[in-house]
Order: sequence, then structure tokens, then C-alpha cells
Amino acid sequence: MTLETIEIETAPNPTVSVIWLHGLGADGNDFVPIVGELDLSGCPPIRFVFPHATAIPVTINSGYVMRAWYDILGADIAKREDEAGLRKSQGSVERLIAKEIARGTPAKRIILAGFSQGCAMTLQTGLRHPEQLAGLLCLSGYVPLNEVIATERDPANQNTPIFMAHGRADPVIPIQRAEQSRDLLSSLGYSVEWHEYMMQHSVCAEELDDIGAWLKRVLA
Repeated sequence: MTLETIEIETAPNPTVSVIWLHGLGADGNDFVPIVGELDLSGCPPIRFVFPHATAIPVTINSGYVMRAWYDILGADIAKREDEAGLRKSQGSVERLIAKEIARGTPAKRIILAGFSQGCAMTLQTGLRHPEQLAGLLCLSGYVPLNEVIATERDPANQNTPIFMAHGRADPVIPIQRAEQSRDLLSSLGYSVEWHEYMMQHSVCAEELDDIGAWLKRVLA
């Protein structure tokens, strides 16, 4: 089953797709306003795809049902991970990529982007994808299942540009977790463009400027 999505095209006949994955408890609407706030001047026509994750019970929130890419089993997200949920949602993101390819956008012109849980899914899927993607845009998140990524990653995306950004005062996912993910990726030979900002678990104006500049470079 392909997830429901919201789509915005910056101009007719887009030649690039950006699949943007939301965070825990949000939905595809969460990052729709971002499109109008990014400076995309000089970029080719882009189709932004904002999917809605499936609603599931989330353990850390007392089993409350909300949209989530995977369950959060406890406060220490590094020690107890919902591997089955991560892999199931990886399949859902792969189907979104396949849909864009079927519409005429090659994998090398598709960017995966995500915030928080969506960032984790961007890395979970993008590092394993068997075709080279245009880039991975990773906001306020981390590499999930990090103990197996070295053996599960696909060489197709070894040279794919990775943008990682995090808030220094993030109380949800401490910046140290993101730094560990950055260092892990660097140790595996990935090229990571790292940014940190004086913010919490959010997105700031300076970050949007940096994202816009990165998109221009990646899509040039």
C-alpha cells in the first residue's frame, strides 16, 4: 500500500522530487509551509511529496495512537529500537521512491528529506537504497539501527551528499546522539555537511537558508 501524500510542484513538469518525511505525531502538512520559505531560485522545477505516516500506538506516549514511522519504546532511543517498525516504514518509503521513478524522475534526481523520526527514516532508507539518490536531507534526527548499517548499506549511495542539522538545545533528541551519527557516517566514508543551531527540536530561519543553498548545490 502506498501512503497518502500531499504534493506541491514549484513549476510545471518537475524534473526533481523531494520526498519529505514528518516527525512523530505530525503528518504531511507539517512541512508544507517550508516550500514557500526556501529560496529555490535557480533550481529546476521540483515536486515536493509530503507523505502521511500510518497511525500506530506509541509506547512512550502511553500507547496513544498517532502518526509515526515506528514505535518509540522508551526514553533511551539508542538501546531499545522498534526494528520491525523501522523496516516496515522503510518499505513504505521505497514505494514512494518507486512511484516517483515511475512518473519519470530518475533516482539520481530524488532527494529524501526528514525531520526527527522522518530524519531517521531518511537515513534508514537512503543508505540502503540500491540506486544513487540526489541527496539525503537530515534534520534533528539520527541513524537508527546503527550497529548494522555498516553491513546493510548499499554502495550505490556511498557518494550521495548528506546534509545533517541539529539544535544545540534539543531536549527530544540530544545533539550528542546526532553527533554520534555524524561521526559514524564519516567513519564509513560518507560526506556529511554538518550544521548546528541555537534552537530546540525545531527548524530555524538560518537553517532554511542553509537548506536552500544546499539544494541549489546538489541540484546544479
